[in-house]
Amino acid sequence: MGGGTTSAHIMVTVMIDRKRLVRRHNPLLRAPDAESPLTVGNGEFAFTADVTGLQTLYDEYRIFPLCAMSRWGWHTEPAEGGVRYTLDDVVMTRYETAERTFAYAVNPAGENGAVYDWLRHNPHRLNLARAALLWDGGVIRREDLADIRQELDLYSGELRSEFTVRGRRARVRTVCAQSADVLGFSVEGEAAERLSVSLSFPYGSRRKDASDWQSGERHTTAAAAGKNGVLLKRRLDGDGYAVWIEGAEGFERTGAHAFVFRGGAFTLSFAPEAPAEGWTFEQVLRDSAGGWERFWQTGGAADFSGAKDPRAPELERRAVLSQYLTAVQCAGSQPPQETGLSCNSWYGKFHLEMHLLHAGWFPLWGRAGLLERSLVWYNDILGKARENAARNGFAGARWPKMTGPEGIDSPSRIAPLLIWQQPHILYMLELIRRAKPEEERRAFMRAHWLLVRETARFMGSFPRPNARTGRLDLAPPLIPAQEEHASEAALNPVFELCYWRFGLGLAVKWAKMLGEDAENWGAVREALADPPLRDGLYIAHQSCPDTFTAFNRDHPSMLYGFGLIPCGRIDGEAMSRTADRALACWDKSTLWGWDFALCAMTLTRLGRPEAAMDVLLSDTPKNSYTASGNNFQRGRDDLPLYLPGNGALLFALPMLLEGYGETRGRPGLPKNGLWEIETEGISPLPY
Repeated sequence: MGGGTTSAHIMVTVMIDRKRLVRRHNPLLRAPDAESPLTVGNGEFAFTADVTGLQTLYDEYRIFPLCAMSRWGWHTEPAEGGVRYTLDDVVMTRYETAERTFAYAVNPAGENGAVYDWLRHNPHRLNLARAALLWDGGVIRREDLADIRQELDLYSGELRSEFTVRGRRARVRTVCAQSADVLGFSVEGEAAERLSVSLSFPYGSRRKDASDWQSGERHTTAAAAGKNGVLLKRRLDGDGYAVWIEGAEGFERTGAHAFVFRGGAFTLSFAPEAPAEGWTFEQVLRDSAGGWERFWQTGGAADFSGAKDPRAPELERRAVLSQYLTAVQCAGSQPPQETGLSCNSWYGKFHLEMHLLHAGWFPLWGRAGLLERSLVWYNDILGKARENAARNGFAGARWPKMTGPEGIDSPSRIAPLLIWQQPHILYMLELIRRAKPEEERRAFMRAHWLLVRETARFMGSFPRPNARTGRLDLAPPLIPAQEEHASEAALNPVFELCYWRFGLGLAVKWAKMLGEDAENWGAVREALADPPLRDGLYIAHQSCPDTFTAFNRDHPSMLYGFGLIPCGRIDGEAMSRTADRALACWDKSTLWGWDFALCAMTLTRLGRPEAAMDVLLSDTPKNSYTASGNNFQRGRDDLPLYLPGNGALLFALPMLLEGYGETRGRPGLPKNGLWEIETEGISPLPY
């Protein structure tokens, strides 16, 4: 999949009819759906279309904007005077503790708030283009369309759109190459002679639609005719990219950043500098079909058609569509943003605490290469991560929480103080290592030892000694995964304590296997404080006795130290009581899409499959899945899709369907005879 980069898939003996399994969940639309437009892409590039197969009804899709986005397409808006700020320009918020003073870019400070905001907003991901149909050169509106039928063929990646426009039938085919950032379009039918294509370009914006259509004077679009097409060169301040149009007829400029042409079949190639030339629609079609067939015929599959539980078809639909969506949007050479390559969330930046939830499923489903490609980025920003740790006197590499491709930890009231992203790289590396053939594992470990070492060094230096207990604390200032807590109060959050132990254990294991020095990591691991209990229940953190009354919202993260990972210091009976209390009192409308999957993992590990399935398929606003398969955080205008929800579902299913650690079978499926399923190529969670 994706952008010219191949990825290894694990070959399995295929018994399930993969084509039939996948195609029975092809999204089918009969009318415009502003919550669920359909997307084609390749992991590095994606194009989201309305029911015409292009972006004709652009203005009607305000909930879920129609964009063309890429891994490489970013824009930085100049600050006043053309300055590019760094974290050194921010007035840091200082935290005084008994041991020392810490400083983080948390609160905007007076006039320096402009610097703070600029660093948060830049760079932002860019909408590369809008491609729309015109009727006799004029705008097509919703009322002009009738008899709509649009189907996304998941097995080939082809989007087929049929509709009547002003009484004439049109057929549009939309497809994205899997080995290059190239879109192919075919416009046919009796309406074709009256239809043309408008291609237009916005200035960059940090908004959800990543588009500023009002600032035409701030960017340039140059056009040059080539032998078989037209080359467009875009310039936005210090950023730029190019588009090659092949197969266009009657090409003409209609504005500073707008063009119109006719073309029964044409392609659009995008690149930072020199886009690929020579792609025809048929070539894009074949490249897409071949790439998607390889994807579906390798790796894992789960067939729920034999199950009698009425919820089984919906679970299978979510699983199939989540594989497609995360392969399109979360399998690139950088970590994905939470809305992938569809639209901007938090300015298009990615949140590293979500990386495992987006893409950790790939190795468990036999597609480790789709996660491995993003590890290069961690090496690229290792220097920034070391600076981030050293800024507060820590060793090793402290990975940012919210960042763009440059690896700078964005100023935020939360981001610089979050810590649960730190062990993720260790967990992901271990999942990939286990997925590799035995003869390749040592070379893989050696190639990534530096990431392991520097991550573990930070984790080993972060806990602080407690003179009273003689143990090591995860101490303030920090913010746990449940972001409701004040950074000065959060002491020894349960999940983070468990995850720190787990991550350091992996680092020690790698050091021993490679004959490297494990430094102090094993000692730190053993000296960590125990997860805090109160009245027989695990509480959010040591200073939060009112966890279940005043903080019963957002992520019930104390459950995840015994779900996402095992923890030898968790008492199973106490965790079961904690789960009961949390599920009874929590405001479920505040749970996020990934919470349902992680809660199901905890309940599975507790031997409670009925409760696990009930939680996984809870009917709540943020556990909704649209016709496209996207997890929609209903009630949040900024998150019309939420890919960590899709990825977390796929991460949980191997545990529920295949087991974990030494436990095998179907531990997450109710034992009521209603869940007869078939699986192949899915690995159990190794821990």
